[in-house]
Amino acid sequence: MSAAPDFVVAIPARHDASRLPGKPLRLLAGEPLVLHVARRALAAGAREVWVAADDARIAEALNGAGVRVAMTARDHASGTDRLAECARIAGWDDDTVVVNLQGDEPFAPAAGIRAVAALLRESGAEMATLATPIEAVESLFDPNTVKLVQASNGDALYFSRAPLPWPRDAFLDDRSRLPDGDHWLRHIGIYGYRAGFLKRFAQMPPGRLERIESLEQLRVLEAGFRIAVARTPEPFPAGVDTPEDLVRAEARLAADHG
Repeated sequence: MSAAPDFVVAIPARHDASRLPGKPLRLLAGEPLVLHVARRALAAGAREVWVAADDARIAEALNGAGVRVAMTARDHASGTDRLAECARIAGWDDDTVVVNLQGDEPFAPAAGIRAVAALLRESGAEMATLATPIEAVESLFDPNTVKLVQASNGDALYFSRAPLPWPRDAFLDDRSRLPDGDHWLRHIGIYGYRAGFLKRFAQMPPGRLERIESLEQLRVLEAGFRIAVARTPEPFPAGVDTPEDLVRAEARLAADHG
């Protein structure tokens, strides 16, 4: 893959996350989670880094961090809808490559952020994202781990919280381990798109599959658009969705600096 193109990073940060209220401001190593994510975006070499916030306390936590903050509405249906408002506030032209880095990814590798931007340009798809192999059967059955089914051309066929694809014959006998073969992918919640498509996405009504699975990317597939997929070039640890994830993230940081 060639060098990453010129791009911006936008980080949606909703204060009242359902599984972890106040998530952007939860402390990790004594600092707000959203600050850790912002630093990852800055390390990737983005031309601009924006945080799309819905609470003034998030903006205050980012004072002096070198990022810009867009104050967005509280009632957006998804992070991508929130970023569409951010795009209008930022004034990006339609060709601007935007990387949507989730506000709960404090360990996002810089190479992964750049890879999404490059994949968007090289694939010609409306959206781009990353995936990594699933290595534990517990992850396959975990509804918080989003599975990705990929077409032979590299595009996404489907995203699901269910264990897909289902190995029928192998699981008839034993569901305690993954059968042999590199068949299962964990979706990494990072997206690339041009600002013009981002605005178009926000104007599309939520899709039936999106509502069933609570996965916003299904809106794009159900509407007939492409999502290109690449394997992450570096390990991309799971994000922070729950109090237990926050404890694990704290332990990881302690180990990294121990």
